[in-house]
Formats: sequence, C-alpha cells, structure tokens
Amino acid sequence: MAQSGSELRRTLGVGDAVVIGLGSMVGAGIFAALGPAARAAGSGLLLGLAVAAVVAYCNAMSSARLAALYPASGGTYVYGRERLGAFWGYLAGWSFIVGKTASCAAMALTVGAYVWPGQAHAVAVGAVVALTAVNYGGMHKSARLTRVIVSVVLAVLASVVVVCLGSDASDAGRLDVGVSGGAGGVLQAAGLLFFAFAGYARIATLGEEVRDPARTIPRAIPTALGVALVVYAAVAVAVLSVLGPEGLGRASAPLADAVRTAGVPGLVPVVRVGAAVAALGSLLALILGVSRTTLAMARDGHLPGALAEVHPRFQVPHRAELAVGAVVAALAATVDVRGAIGFSSFGVLAYYAVANASAWTLSSAPAARLVPVVGLVGCVTLAFALPALSVVVGAAVLGVGVAAYGVRGWRRTT
Repeated sequence: MAQSGSELRRTLGVGDAVVIGLGSMVGAGIFAALGPAARAAGSGLLLGLAVAAVVAYCNAMSSARLAALYPASGGTYVYGRERLGAFWGYLAGWSFIVGKTASCAAMALTVGAYVWPGQAHAVAVGAVVALTAVNYGGMHKSARLTRVIVSVVLAVLASVVVVCLGSDASDAGRLDVGVSGGAGGVLQAAGLLFFAFAGYARIATLGEEVRDPARTIPRAIPTALGVALVVYAAVAVAVLSVLGPEGLGRASAPLADAVRTAGVPGLVPVVRVGAAVAALGSLLALILGVSRTTLAMARDGHLPGALAEVHPRFQVPHRAELAVGAVVAALAATVDVRGAIGFSSFGVLAYYAVANASAWTLSSAPAARLVPVVGLVGCVTLAFALPALSVVVGAAVLGVGVAAYGVRGWRRTT
C-alpha cells in the first residue's frame, strides 16, 4: 500500500484519460501491424481485426470494472493481487513490465527508422530521453503532448482513408472476407493486431491520477476503445481496397504504399511523419504505464523500494520513470527488437488473462461472468496462436519471473 504522503496527484478528467488511451492505441501499431497480419490471414484480415476487437472489448470491460473498484497505480497487478492473491498480481505485473519494456524499445526504434533510417538507434535513444523528461515534469505536460500527437495522427489516418477510398485504384472486390490463411492464420492475425488495441490499459494503470475514478475510468476505457476500433476498421478497409490482401501482406510500409498506389505519392512523406509521431505517442504512453506498474510493485517489495519514491514537487514516480527510461534507452541502443512485437503481445495477453480472471470473481451471476470468461479464453487462445518463437520466448521469460518470485518467497521463509 502507498504510504501517507506518497500518493500521486489526481489531475486527469475523462477527456484527458481518453486522449491518453488513444495515444497508446492509435499509434505505430496501425502503421506496422497490418502487413504482418495480412501475411498471416490473407483475405481473413478483417475477420482477424474483428476477433482482436472482441477480445479487446472484453478486456476493456473487465479492466474498467476493476479499475473503478481499485483506483490505484498498477492496473492488473493490483487487481490480481486483491482478487486472486499475491502471486497472480505479481505475474501480471511482471508480464506487463517485461512485455511493455520491449514495446517501448520497438516504438523508439520505429521513430528512428522513420526519422533517420541510417541513425535509427541514436534517434531512438534521443526519443526515449526526451519523453522521459516530459513524463518527469508531471501528468499535465504528458496529457497535453499526447493530445497534440493524437490530433496529428488522426488527421494523417483520415487523409489516407479519403485518398484510398476516393482513388480509381480502389476496388470493393478486394474486401471479400474469406479465410485464405485458415483459422490459424486468422487467430495469428488477431494476436498481432491485438498489439494495436492494448493501449487502453494505460488508463487503468493511471487510476491513482484521475479525478473521480469510479466514474472516469468506466467511461474513458470503452470510449477510447470504440474510437480506436472505428479508426482501425476504416484504415484497414481503405488500404485493403487499394492493395488487396496479397499486396498488403508484401508491403513493408503499408499506408505509404497504399497512398502511392492510389496515385498521390506526395502524401508519402506526410504518412512517414505521421508514423513517427504515432510511435512517439505510443512510446510516451508506454513509458507512463510501465513506470506506474513499477511503482506499484516497488511499493509491495517485489522491486527495489527506492523505485516507489514520488517526487515532492511534480508528484510523479520519478525514480521509476528514470529507471524505465534507462533500460529502454539501453535496449534501443543495442538490440534489434523487430521480433519484440510478438513477444510483447504474448506478455500483454498474459496480463489481460489475469485481469479477466480477476473480474470473474466480482460477481457470481452468470451474465456478469460472461464477458470475463470470453476475455480469458480469447487471451489464452490468441497468445498461443502467435508465431512459435514469440510463444517460446514469452513463456521462458514468464518462467524466469515465476522462479524469481519463488526464490524471494523462499528467502523470506528462511
């Protein structure tokens, strides 16, 4: 539990919380995930998007109910601890921190790849340092910057949709929904696309910094998810109508290729800038979420206690933010994290599996348990439908966390 005088400042309303959620979701995922998803599912891409949306909706509803009841930093780490026991809370926190730290590095390198491909690692480190400094200054600054980023990204995505659907290259016949990639391909695509939906967790992890959390969080999470789903569906339909599933699957920069094929090559630089800005927005929100979960786990002794300190002026977990920023910067400077998206999805799906299991305990009514059950089954299914390497690495890293928890418990008892 937080000690007296160490609580975070409640400064965020519904609008700010929705913007932070959108900044996490409507980010680099939509610029990068469509291609791999199309390669996995072929003409079943839209089905994969629908499956990912259903699982995300169940996770969002479970998270909203829990966040309103437990409005503290840490998200599912807190919910699992309170509803299922200390181990499950720890497992959720470990999954989140490890998976999202990899996501932070991936987003930083995405910024570098779009801004200056020849110096991607250097640009990535600079982006991490700059956004860590922004977060250090307090939540008001982070929320304002996120609002600007979301506005820019939505404008770019809207331009892509209008250009593609209005071009002569657009063909509705390419939207034929099928399962050319098989059921396994559709599920793998859903798991990859889930990466682009997972950002609404940031609203829950900021539960200690929103005003009137019992009212704000249940409104902000589904609102942010709904807006993101509409945007994703519009972009997927527009790009598919121009490139088709085969062309989309071959594209390394799907949205840029789509506007070029649509006959507006002048928009390509704008799309590149939009992708870089989107990655910055995702990175900003990811660092926020990881640092808050680190704060909660440090408060409970699972991580060094120094990370639980709250800055007396800015009222942010400044040591946790600096530690997360340092680790992410080191990864961005030295590691190729292109495969980290699949690993991150595995960790995040494990995190939400604990959230749904926690929400299942809130009521014994069958109707109230339907959403958590669907969410739990969906998370497990999508996690193990991911590429084999992502599953193996993800399971191994979770195993390391479990072993560390066991060693810590053994030391306490002896």
